[in-house]
Amino acid sequence: MPTVDAVVSCELAPSFRVDQVLGMFDLAAEEKLSRRFAVEVPGLDEDWQVGAIVGPSGSGKSTVARQAFGDAVYAQGDWPAAAVVDGFAAGLSIKEITETLTSVGFSSPPAWLRPYQVLSNGEKFRCDLARALTSERPLVVYDEFTSVVDRTVAKVGSAAVAKSIRKGRIQKRFVAVTCHYDVLEWLEPDWVVDMASQQLARRRLRRPQIVLDVAPIHRSAWILFRPHHYLSGTLMPAAKCFGAYWGETLVGFSAWVRRMTRKREALDFREHRTVVFPDYQGIGIGNRLSETCASIIAGMGGRAFSTTSHPAMIRYRSRSPLWTRHRLGMVNKTGMSGLFVKSLKSRGKLHELNNRTTSASRITAGFQYVGPAMPCDQAEQYFHARPMPMGVSARLAQVEAIVYRWPGSTTARVARLLGLSREVVARELAELVDAGRLVRRGRGGHGDLFAFYPAGAGHRR
Repeated sequence: MPTVDAVVSCELAPSFRVDQVLGMFDLAAEEKLSRRFAVEVPGLDEDWQVGAIVGPSGSGKSTVARQAFGDAVYAQGDWPAAAVVDGFAAGLSIKEITETLTSVGFSSPPAWLRPYQVLSNGEKFRCDLARALTSERPLVVYDEFTSVVDRTVAKVGSAAVAKSIRKGRIQKRFVAVTCHYDVLEWLEPDWVVDMASQQLARRRLRRPQIVLDVAPIHRSAWILFRPHHYLSGTLMPAAKCFGAYWGETLVGFSAWVRRMTRKREALDFREHRTVVFPDYQGIGIGNRLSETCASIIAGMGGRAFSTTSHPAMIRYRSRSPLWTRHRLGMVNKTGMSGLFVKSLKSRGKLHELNNRTTSASRITAGFQYVGPAMPCDQAEQYFHARPMPMGVSARLAQVEAIVYRWPGSTTARVARLLGLSREVVARELAELVDAGRLVRRGRGGHGDLFAFYPAGAGHRR
């Protein structure tokens, strides 16, 4: 095991102000200022995959890293004013680039087409990390690791890169040089050099358990996730939507719709949209959310299917015992099912094919969920829940409370009780109807044309 013994020194430039500082703090006047760092660092001939050099600013982290690993310390370069995928070495294939970006948790294809300069700090960090990991060297030493990103991005990014290296998706050794101790348990290094004490510790911390809560969510949440999805931004009106929460933070969205195929069964559903915010990608949240939604459908006695062209999802599900793959390859030239194309022809709307986003040019894989089912009672509660629209005001809850107390209330009555205009109340009643919280029935006669009732409650006509 080599010992790094580094001395950093510089000349003392005499001046009046220097003499003042020496006098103020009773410092000895020396011709040279120097510091010495002596610490053991594991050698490249030893068995390890991930290491870390950590310590406060000025503790000698970078000095020791350069002394121990030399040219392996990654030097960040400038990015061109072009798409991110064009900022990598010319000899790399697009498959290698996108797989590396996905491996570090930057798996949002729309963002791959944006210039580096317009990305968030978290996205820039992952792009820099991906470019470092595509270098030809078998060892990457990344200085100032996670120094410019918020701590959530730092932890998730650390877990993503460690996971990819340990699973062999990135065939390199990696050393993080950082002043942040909070990433160590997420990076799970085989060894840690702590420059505060100049001690080497051989250990592998265990990553904290990630606990996700999945709950029904209103379709209005899609507007938050739409920019990060790799397909069309549209969401089908009848989609059943679910959200993944990490603590109280919404991090993922998944929508499911009825499966429209010739051999479908009554409770067949397919995955329509699943997205995870970029800051939380790379640690398996999307797959866990999909599997939870599929278990809900299975718990109701249905079947859950999913077709995806995302390389990371295809790779994961092809190996997972919870999914069985029934198709892999390109679909027909239109990217749509034959039944749907036939329907368009019968209605004289074949021209719509040219205006639709299809999967005709992509490799896609179809899967069916075969994992455990959620208990039936719990699955029914999840599936038939009527979540409120996101960002609703307290006034909307007041409108709903009045209708629950006085079923059959009209717009005029609710407006009178709340002291609001009929126009405002009419908009909020319509929103509650769209959310499935209330039902609207025709009254006829004079006055308001409609009366409102709690969803699922009986009432007189």
